[in-house]
Amino acid sequence: MARKRGNNEGTIVKRKDGRWVASITLGRDPVTGKPKRAWFYGKTRQDVAEKLTKALQDRKQGTFVAPHKVTLGEWLDTWLWEYKKPSLRPTTFDNYEMLVRRHLKPALGTIALRDVRPEHLQHFYNDKAEHGSSARTVRLCHILLHGALAQAEKNQLVVRNVSKLTEPPREEHKEMAILTMDQVATSLLPALKDDRLFAAIYLAFGTGLRRGELLGLRWQDIDFQQEVLHVRQALVRVKNHDAHGDARKTRLTFQAPKTARSRRTVPIPMECLTALKRYKAQQAAEKLLLGQAYADGDLVICQPDGKPIDPRNFLRYFGKVLQQAGLPQIRLHDARHTFATMMLELGASPKTVQTMLGHSRIAVTLDTYSHVSLELEKKEAAKLNAALTGRK
Repeated sequence: MARKRGNNEGTIVKRKDGRWVASITLGRDPVTGKPKRAWFYGKTRQDVAEKLTKALQDRKQGTFVAPHKVTLGEWLDTWLWEYKKPSLRPTTFDNYEMLVRRHLKPALGTIALRDVRPEHLQHFYNDKAEHGSSARTVRLCHILLHGALAQAEKNQLVVRNVSKLTEPPREEHKEMAILTMDQVATSLLPALKDDRLFAAIYLAFGTGLRRGELLGLRWQDIDFQQEVLHVRQALVRVKNHDAHGDARKTRLTFQAPKTARSRRTVPIPMECLTALKRYKAQQAAEKLLLGQAYADGDLVICQPDGKPIDPRNFLRYFGKVLQQAGLPQIRLHDARHTFATMMLELGASPKTVQTMLGHSRIAVTLDTYSHVSLELEKKEAAKLNAALTGRK
């Protein structure tokens, strides 16, 4: 007579249809309190007994994965919406959702989650790089896969996080396209002195604000007496995930700075402050002209009716501004790089520039502007050499 199985050794029974089934208890559901069980099926008792024995051994070794039919694509959706969305900023979530929908699911989504192997992911990285995807895009995909599989490992849906065994491509360093100090001072600003948004362009090059920070700036964030501005919010366009039918697919919204470093106080150059005062008077006249039709959101940089300026429209405006001044086309974000470069060339310490830009770590500043820092270091080395040799 077969020995009766003891506690935690699982159960084997024969079903009415003639098949055999075994089960083990994995614990209790934290929500319902009911036992959670894993089931194994086979045509003979020996089949399920072997499956049960292996499951018990795996559980003892900490490598047990409960049987499931979840695909990688299904798990990516679950991880993204249930685990990440509550903690991510809307813009970050939109970026993650796009990468999952456009890149990860089409290539890897049908693979069973428990069957995902390192070579699946490595082939995906290599194929993406070979067919034109940037190293940055591929690395972001790797970061998402790493996070999703790490959570799956915690949930005992996979034995291990196989993304740790892959080699994503290194992100290439791109040379920045910036304007020189002379181009800003003698070409750009003079050409725009009568433009309605002259103060906005001056702020971009004079403070290094990000696009969203610039368009989200309010008058209450500017201290004219102390000659500083406070970065407290940013204007962004995000996907409207609740949209149905003809509802707009995206919407403008304000969001808090990403990090504590991004929430910062930045000094305003005197001439830029003067331009802001003139613009504030002009805005007051626009407000008086429109009366109740003026949408007063206290925004500094806005449309003549007070409404926010769409970030994409501001990009187009910036391109026209450069064309009007006869300058090469650069990205609006390169105004931020231009500001940092000018500050460093004028002798500001990298630590000061880091604080003004809102970088989380000084290493980011030093790495981004290494070409400028190197020239400054050479000048300092020359000063040291002069001091040591008694030469001027």
